[in-house]
Amino acid sequence: MLRSSLKLAEKIFEKDVEQIPTRQGYGEGLVIAGEKDPNVVVLCADLTESTRSNLFKEKFPSRFVEMGVAEQGMATVAAGMANYGKIPFISSYAAFSPGRNWEQIRTTIALNDVPVKIAGAHAGLTVGPDGATHQMLEDIALMRAMPNMIVVYPCDSVEAKKATVASAANGKPTYIRLAREKTVVITTEATPFKIGKADVFWISKDPQVSIIAAGSLLFEALIAAQELEKTGINVEVVNCHTIKPLDERTIISSVKKTGAVVTVEEHQIIGGLGGAVAELLAKNLPTPQEFIGMPDHFGESGEPDELLRKYHMKSEDIVVAVKKVIVRKNS
Repeated sequence: MLRSSLKLAEKIFEKDVEQIPTRQGYGEGLVIAGEKDPNVVVLCADLTESTRSNLFKEKFPSRFVEMGVAEQGMATVAAGMANYGKIPFISSYAAFSPGRNWEQIRTTIALNDVPVKIAGAHAGLTVGPDGATHQMLEDIALMRAMPNMIVVYPCDSVEAKKATVASAANGKPTYIRLAREKTVVITTEATPFKIGKADVFWISKDPQVSIIAAGSLLFEALIAAQELEKTGINVEVVNCHTIKPLDERTIISSVKKTGAVVTVEEHQIIGGLGGAVAELLAKNLPTPQEFIGMPDHFGESGEPDELLRKYHMKSEDIVVAVKKVIVRKNS
């Protein structure tokens, strides 16, 4: 855990660091959750291998339902199953769930407050060549505005596995955001994880800026922290894997120390993690803030890394944002 040791920080900067898609952690978490509770069931919309729901299907074939290309029906069926004691996970691409079936999620799941878990795979810009239609960049905004809905955005496969297991037991509608591309494994099995509890992953002496990040871009934030420290700019990096409910105490505690914030996410700047943090601080602690994310655009086809560079979501862009917010803080 970086809060108490920099050994893991040193590891993630190695050239041969392990990379695994967060959807793999989701699939592994489904199996663990299924072993713990026989009421866990999984439904999928004809994307069983892509979402890694196949791991659960192979282990518990009688508790798996292939719905076909029918995300709206999948949400409604899952709501009915949850109403009778099951714990359903529904799996699809985020562009289709919650993108296509948002109304069914709202009316049959969230309104009734039944514990259906929505796994939105292939979210974000790094779907790459699939292009704008599949690069879901609005899902956090859609889901965090939904009453009763918990929103979790894991940073790596290990955290995705923990998030899946934890959500199976939380008794609430929950959205889990997952990526297609391999993600650097930042955490370990020993790293603490609790839904609703953010964790400080990088601490410097007398930090000048709080970098609050979620998902795969947390790794870029850590690279930026390392580079900034070399130039004498100290920061604190917070892994805010739960977008809703936001860990207000940890965020406010960090910002009180630093007096400036940069939020980092692979999502539209409007309505995502940055918006959630801005709302919190506007109410409790007005603070200069810069936003790393998609600047009110749809994506396009391209390789994941070149898209992140084009839309200014890399570590060097975070460095620029940190320096900019320091100037604002001191002006």
